[in-house]
Amino acid sequence: MSPKDSASSSKNGGYGTFTPARIGVLVLAVLGLIFIFENTRHVKIRLLIPEVTVPLYLALLATAVIGAICGGYFVARRRK
Repeated sequence: MSPKDSASSSKNGGYGTFTPARIGVLVLAVLGLIFIFENTRHVKIRLLIPEVTVPLYLALLATAVIGAICGGYFVARRRK
């Protein structure tokens, strides 16, 4: 093991790439996907004027993707 390896592992508590926060996010993402794909019935969705009938999992998945994009944007802006 090189000195760089030991320095980088001690810098983040020795967890490597699997920090507790990343594990938590991964668990929540898996639970979210399970919830989304368990809901397969068709629902009517109305956005302003048009009304469409789609499987609920597609509506939930689209909402999750939009939320992830918005969240990623705001986190990236805050870090600058």
